[in-house]
Amino acid sequence: MNRSTSSISPKSPPNPEEETIAAISTPFGESGIGIVRISGPSAEPIARKLFRPKRDQSYFISHHFHFGEIIDNQSGNPVDEVLIVLMKSPKTYTREDIAEIHCHGGYFILQKVLELALREGARLARPGEFTKRAFLKGRIDLTQAEAVIDLIKAKTQTSLEIATQQLRGALHREMTQIKARLIDSLSLMEAHIDFPEEEIEPIASRKMRKDLETIVHQIDEWINSYEEGKVFREGISCAIAGKTNVGKSSLLNVLLKEERAIVTPIPGTTRDVIEEVLNIYGIPVRLMDTAGMRKPADSIEQEGVRRAKERVADSDFVLLMLDGSRALDDDDREIFAEIKGKKKVVAINKNDLPLRISLEEVKILFSKDPVISISALKNNGIDDLKQAIYSSLIRREVRATPEHLIVANIRHKTALTQVRDNLSNATKGLEDGISLEFIAFEIRAALEALGDLVGETATEEVLDRIFEKFCIGK
Repeated sequence: MNRSTSSISPKSPPNPEEETIAAISTPFGESGIGIVRISGPSAEPIARKLFRPKRDQSYFISHHFHFGEIIDNQSGNPVDEVLIVLMKSPKTYTREDIAEIHCHGGYFILQKVLELALREGARLARPGEFTKRAFLKGRIDLTQAEAVIDLIKAKTQTSLEIATQQLRGALHREMTQIKARLIDSLSLMEAHIDFPEEEIEPIASRKMRKDLETIVHQIDEWINSYEEGKVFREGISCAIAGKTNVGKSSLLNVLLKEERAIVTPIPGTTRDVIEEVLNIYGIPVRLMDTAGMRKPADSIEQEGVRRAKERVADSDFVLLMLDGSRALDDDDREIFAEIKGKKKVVAINKNDLPLRISLEEVKILFSKDPVISISALKNNGIDDLKQAIYSSLIRREVRATPEHLIVANIRHKTALTQVRDNLSNATKGLEDGISLEFIAFEIRAALEALGDLVGETATEEVLDRIFEKFCIGK
């Protein structure tokens, strides 16, 4: 007996972007409310299986909260009283169906609700996958997606404003306008390349060159805003350096307005590095109170001095403290060697005591650095010190407004630099009368860099590198 066999084609693996994902979207810990978010084609069916409403209802009304209980279908027991909201696509964060379960914010409750959602067919979301889906579905561009993590991590009002500006699409709008202008120029060039007998008119060439120069000038302004933007976005690390009993811990306490560090007249009290974040006129400053640098008295102090030198070397900025009531000595000069070449502000402390330090010598030694007289004990000169720190880091006015774009991301700066370089080459080519084919090549390269910037041509590797920095629930 002949038996025919039919070939069965293997199932193709599911597309990760078509799967339903779930995650806890609020920080771990105890809180009044916690949220489990579900996104994808099965979001509504999963929600229906888990949710038992207090009132009978055969359907969810989209974008409305419903009160009821989450039920463990295996045991039949209620897990928690919740509010649940179903949001139907496309009017959602991911442009997919989304169900959010708002339950009590206990760690076990949230884990249990997430476990039930995974049991019903969802899979655990990867870091940043909700936002990645919003990008892939065209709801936001890549610069706006990056702004989400900046918004979450913002530590000051200024860093919040920069992230909000980007989230609202300011950078994307500017890039779209530049892209349109470049395409117009490229179209004109390609028309003349295709029909070489029609020579480009001198007036059109001059107009094109002037337009490219205008774009290059604008991009240069955005690139130049990066150093300040980065400081506001990422903050800086600032080591308070100085010899023992110079007042470093007292200054830390004054700046923080709390008794964070132990202060005693005994030299070597600070043995380890104490870190706290301070807002200085919008700049997140991670202050590090280090052990006094001197010849250590014991092995513990020796380790403290070693750590102090290590933190000073790794810091972005140094706040050098000198004791105004004592003349400079070998310990001071050894510290000067440690911080050579670092960006810094010099604070001469204890101006409430008779002055014995040589101000003239200090100003000669630190001729390029601000020198501020303070008293950490009496809280004198602290505002001047803060202003000196700010002015040393920020050389120009930074205002994140619709008319004033701030670039604060190194990826954006790199892409803009590529665009600027390509357009500068094109401008010079027009000026020198180089063949239009070479100029068109530079403009196409600039357009490709713009596509990388907003995510139109970004590779999967770039996307993975960006979204892996997100938390799982965002």
